[in-house]
Amino acid sequence: MEYSKGTIGRVFMVRVDHGEDLLSELEGLAVTENIQSAVFMLLGAVGSAELVVGPKKNSIPSEPIWASCDEPYEVMGIGNIFLDQGHPKIHLHIGAGRGEDVKIGCMRGDSETFMVFEICIMEIDGIQALRAFESERGFSPINFCP
Repeated sequence: MEYSKGTIGRVFMVRVDHGEDLLSELEGLAVTENIQSAVFMLLGAVGSAELVVGPKKNSIPSEPIWASCDEPYEVMGIGNIFLDQGHPKIHLHIGAGRGEDVKIGCMRGDSETFMVFEICIMEIDGIQALRAFESERGFSPINFCP
């Protein structure tokens, strides 16, 4: 285990509107506001989305299982923002439901907003952390800088 300690910095309340791409909007805000370390929570709905809902096999690196939300789903999620090669990387896990159909996973790719998303972003001050791709793991975990 590794960890770092920081404090809450700026807090942003954000609204992403119908038809806008959630992940692109969050990434754009992080660039505009120079957000390098943050955690966020969100509520809203997607009109369409792509999720990784698990690995195909119990192996590392893993091959993802993909699921789609092709019509409106209610969503709640939690995520973080850290730099990956100098650019903000959004890591967002959501629970999405439509009637009895429920999907839980990591949102990647398509993320079209249905109606609205409301997001609370809490910047973390005092943490020096970056994402760096590790080929043996097959993803970019958080690495803490001294």
